Amino acid sequence: MASGYTRERRTRLEALAELLPHHGLVSRMVGTDDPVLWVWHPRTGRQTIIFATPSNRGWLFLWSPSGQGSADELEHTAAALRQTLDMAQT
Repeated sequence: MASGYTRERRTRLEALAELLPHHGLVSRMVGTDDPVLWVWHPRTGRQTIIFATPSNRGWLFLWSPSGQGSADELEHTAAALRQTLDMAQT
């Protein structure tokens, strides 16, 4: 049985995942007790893992490299994630 924390994390990640196709991104939920969202950009092939964590400002999404977005601003977060995955690999 999932804890309240795990359910909240999953709910936040699912809400973000619903928006990603509108930003040209594909995602898949990974993990059960500690869910994360695996996200990739079909055109660039770039991918990252999204973590959801509570903070003193509410829930945050974190991704590499140094990405961060608010769970209360899903559209802004999805756009920032798209921008990260649009960047050409070096």
